[in-house]
Parts: sequence; structure tokens; C-alpha cells
Amino acid sequence: MPRRDPNRRPSSNPRPNRSARRGLEVVFWIIFLLAIGVGGQGALAGLPSLADVVTPTGVLEAQASAGWQDIIVQPLSRVVTHYTPPPVADAAPPVAKARPQPAIAILIDDMGNDVSQNRRAIALPQEVSLSFLPDPSETPRLAEEAHRAGHELLVHVPMEASRDRDGSLRNALRRDLPVEENIRRLDWALSRVPYFAGINNHEGSLFTADRLALIPVAERLYGRGVFFLDSRTTALTQVVPVARAFGVPSSDRDVFLDDDQSPAAVQAQLRELEKIARANGVAIAIGHPHAATLEILTRWCATQQGFRLIPVSTAIRMKTEWEMGVELASRK
Repeated sequence: MPRRDPNRRPSSNPRPNRSARRGLEVVFWIIFLLAIGVGGQGALAGLPSLADVVTPTGVLEAQASAGWQDIIVQPLSRVVTHYTPPPVADAAPPVAKARPQPAIAILIDDMGNDVSQNRRAIALPQEVSLSFLPDPSETPRLAEEAHRAGHELLVHVPMEASRDRDGSLRNALRRDLPVEENIRRLDWALSRVPYFAGINNHEGSLFTADRLALIPVAERLYGRGVFFLDSRTTALTQVVPVARAFGVPSSDRDVFLDDDQSPAAVQAQLRELEKIARANGVAIAIGHPHAATLEILTRWCATQQGFRLIPVSTAIRMKTEWEMGVELASRK
């Protein structure tokens, strides 16, 4: 056994034992990873200095001039504080999204009878949708003309009402008919209007209030991939909930433009339509090919400002989103 030299004086800087060295290695890696997180590329530039501090030679030198606590703290300060990050440019202020213009859809229905007035309706902007009655003999030809002019077309399907005022309900869907007969009548009506995208009810105050009567209609429309605009001829209507339950896009009109055909009344209804569109972002109006209605609409379409004119199908989608409390399609 080697003898201890009695003349040998203990070193004032004893070498750290193995566990201490291992601890310093752990500290090295912890500090290094922290430095990378804080300093990025700058931390890499400081790596040689960090290595000098925690290598065995560096340990002995540091031990000679500082206590053990300084050995642990010093490398962190040397790595982190030598790097000054570049100044961060001022962030651009957020750009406020402009509120989109309110959207309005206008549908002229009862099309097919008066050729000259129908052609005035076809001359309206193509965003105006047109709905044709199936019975008139001129319906297929006028619908072709409207399609060539770019209009979205609907079938104005007759449905049972409390009374048939003008004979237009002779081929109407009725609650007392077998389902097969109602579907036959529906298919015949659809066959009369080429290029149709959807339907809306003509009259129908009784039929549209009957859920059981509407279900086969909704199922048939789903199979054809078309929408159902509720003309809303009764407050008891069940069109929208039944149609949507069967996957058929559906919503209802907001305003009838010309129940009263006087110019003052039509203009008042247009103002009501604008008010609803501003409040909800979208509104749908139904009018008819009357002289006063077409004259006022022609002027309104040419001079109105602050509104977007859209087809009925787009308005149905937007109204559905608004009613469900989700962001409007037009605001995305």
C-alpha cells in the first residue's frame, strides 16, 4: 500500500470527484439546450466558450477562482448574455375586414302566360331568378329563352289551397290524392321547365301546412338534387323543416313585392326588403310579371347601391347559414 507522504501538502484546489464531473456534464447539456431555445443560432456561436468552461481543464480553472455555485451559474450567463437578438420589427396593425354588402334575391314567378311581360322579366339582370307555371303552353319555350339569358329557373308547382281563384290549381298536388298521383303530377310539372334548379309552391296554403303530404314531395326532390323555396302562403307552413329533414336545401321568402300592384306599394315593399337584407345580410323577395312591378324592378336594378343581387339558390344557402348561427358564405 502506498504510503502517504507526510511532507506533501494538500492541494488547495482538489480535483472534483467523478460524481461531480458527471453532474457538470448534465448541467452542460441542460444549459446547452436552454441556450438553443433562448438564443437560436447565436447560442451555437457561444458553444466553444461553453465547452471551455465545463471541460475538465475549464473546471479546474474555474474552481481556482470561484466556488462551485459560480461554476454552475457562470456557463449559463456566458452562453445567454453574449447574444443580443435582432430588433423585432413593429407588427403591422390588423386589417379590419370590410363588411360585405347585403345580398338580395328576387324571384319573379307565375311565368309562362303573358309572353310580352315574360320577356320584360327575362330582360332583367340574370341574377333575378324566374319561376314558370307548368300548365301554360308557352312555358317550355320561354324557359329556354330565360336559360339562354343566364337566369336561374324554378318550377312554380301548384299546390292545394283553400280555393282555386283562377283555375291554376287543376293539376295541383292535393292532400286527398294518393301519393303516387301527387308524385306523377310533380314529375309532370318538372318536365315542363327545362334547366330548372328548384321549385317554389304556387298557392298551397293547405298542402304546405301538411307534413305528411309534404314528405313524399321532399323525398322526390332529394332524388332530383333540387331546392325548395317556400313561397310562404300560410303562417302554418311546414315546408322548410320537412325539406331540410330530407336533405333538400330550403328557406322561405321574406317579402311579397306586389300583393298590392300599385307603384307606391311595390316601392314600399322594396324598402322593406332592403331593411331585412341590412339586418340579416340576405333577403328574398317574390314578385310577379305585372307591368308596375317590372318597371320598378328594372329601374331599381339599374340604380340601386349598397346591395348585391344574387340567385335564389345562393340566398337559400346564405339564409340557412344565418338561421343556424354560422358565418355567412358571402363573408368568408
